[in-house]
Amino acid sequence: MWHVGYIKMIIRIKEFLIIGLILILIGVIIPLFMVVHIIESTFLLNFISYICSIIGLFLGSLAAMTFVKNKRDNK
Repeated sequence: MWHVGYIKMIIRIKEFLIIGLILILIGVIIPLFMVVHIIESTFLLNFISYICSIIGLFLGSLAAMTFVKNKRDNK
């Protein structure tokens, strides 16, 4: 059966997935607003958008790999 530590770890993995998804969405929405000319394109906004995309992708991938690894170990 699942123990309390395993359930807490799954909650933490879901938090990482949610944070990664939010960062990726920020990385998509900012350039979209720049293309539609809602906000002005600056180097800082481009850099922030890029960093949000990379960190979001990293966190989401890390959380997914951790989830799969833990599922395999607990079978």
